[in-house]
Amino acid sequence: MQGLGISFVLAYPEATLISDYIAKDCPSIFDQLSSSKSSLRMTGSAPRPLLTALGFRRDYSRKPPGFSWRRSKWFIIYTVSIALWTDLFLYSLVVPILPFLLQDRLDLPPSKIQSCVSGLLATFAASSFGFSPVIGYISDLVSTRQAPFFLGLLALLGSTALFLLGQSLLVLFVARILQGLSAALVWTVGLVLCVEAVGTENLGKTMGGIFGFVAVGNLLSPPLGGFVYDKTGNKGLFIVAFAVLLVDFILRALVIEPRIGERYESQVRSPAQPPAGQADDCVDERPPPSEEISRLLPGPKHSITSCSYKISPDLPTICHKIPILPCLADLRFLSSVFLTLVQATLLGSFDATVPTLAQEYYGLSSLHAGLLFLPLGITTLALGPIFGMCVDRFGTKVVAVSAYSYLSLILCLLRLVQPGASSQVLMYGGMLGVCGIGMAGINSPAIVEASLIIENYYELNQSFFGHKKPYAQLYALNNMVFSAGLALGPELAGELKQRIGYGNMNAVLAAVCAVAALLSFRYIGGGRDRDVP
Repeated sequence: MQGLGISFVLAYPEATLISDYIAKDCPSIFDQLSSSKSSLRMTGSAPRPLLTALGFRRDYSRKPPGFSWRRSKWFIIYTVSIALWTDLFLYSLVVPILPFLLQDRLDLPPSKIQSCVSGLLATFAASSFGFSPVIGYISDLVSTRQAPFFLGLLALLGSTALFLLGQSLLVLFVARILQGLSAALVWTVGLVLCVEAVGTENLGKTMGGIFGFVAVGNLLSPPLGGFVYDKTGNKGLFIVAFAVLLVDFILRALVIEPRIGERYESQVRSPAQPPAGQADDCVDERPPPSEEISRLLPGPKHSITSCSYKISPDLPTICHKIPILPCLADLRFLSSVFLTLVQATLLGSFDATVPTLAQEYYGLSSLHAGLLFLPLGITTLALGPIFGMCVDRFGTKVVAVSAYSYLSLILCLLRLVQPGASSQVLMYGGMLGVCGIGMAGINSPAIVEASLIIENYYELNQSFFGHKKPYAQLYALNNMVFSAGLALGPELAGELKQRIGYGNMNAVLAAVCAVAALLSFRYIGGGRDRDVP
């Protein structure tokens, strides 16, 4: 079995990335893998050219097959999009069936269904929140992004198996903890891979496109999960989930991250130089020209020399270890973090209340409850990239203020939802679709704003940050806040729905969106302070 596992590792091209990660902390394991590689070469089961081409060797002197397209920007973005899509797809796959699964498989009484649904959703978010800071810190230290990227897939595999086969609440909660770990790994490392591939130029369009594509997970998984569970039960869900995981695994095995691509290029250009990773990883992480960043903000182009972005060198040691901490004193940065929290809270509230409302008001099955997510997902998918381009063109302020103001009005209209026949169901689905327009609008501004602020800080404080930009820490923080919102949303919405009713619950969420719109108007998209000659 051990030999089979080693052969399996050797069969994939990015094994070199994981081996780099293992070699630092687990040299005995690395020696065992290396000796196994030698024996395989001698027996002919894995010829030297194949091992070299697949990248298991650490000298990077020979490029693997398909090197150009595997390290291209479009393939990296596509792979990350699929990884995020898979994570959200498997998360949302079970959302509409949770009430039915808890009742059918665990025989829970109806009075406990809502609290257990909210608890399972909140456990996932709490797990992701807890793991994110550790992952962000480690990801900025290790020499490869690929190792944690693969670990996320393994965690997701274990989570899916436990959730689909578990026969107790404890197992289901453990499955959600593993899925939270996977989300922390994938969303932190995946977004870093994207920004390292495309830079900050057109970041709004890239993020808008990614989140629009990821919205397909929200679009397909609830109705698909409801349909499959209604027709086949757990067996069908198991097949669908692992088919998606297989595609995700193949893409993650093929992609070559920018750091590793640079190592291959450096080795080819200067074969006499020591292999990358033994000195400074041969990574050129100089900041892009300020012109590229200023294209994302309104106003004339200028250099970043504002004192508001200067960081004092006389800070506690922990700030030097975790360099994103001083940025938390920036009100503009904190506002972008708050917008992320509101965005996730809204998403979590929809996930927790739409299926239970469909069951309580209209007596819908898991299939029809899942179909109610279609209007919400379609509008988010169609309009996400468009709003992302608007962020690039007009700045983050305009889009953020408009989208949150719009949501504050539309959510109030959900007070009109009442129990009834098919006409009420159609009206509810249509209003969810209208809400999807606002959800598409709030996808990009917060993450783009935070990325630009960190870029500004890095350009003026390179001696403080070192040669590596703290993108992993930024996206770990973003994932923490997003996870907190996913935990807060179901609990807040579920509790308000039970105490004051569904309509009044949406009035409270509308008020939160109004506060987000005011903060966006005051702080978001402030641009840069200009030099006074």
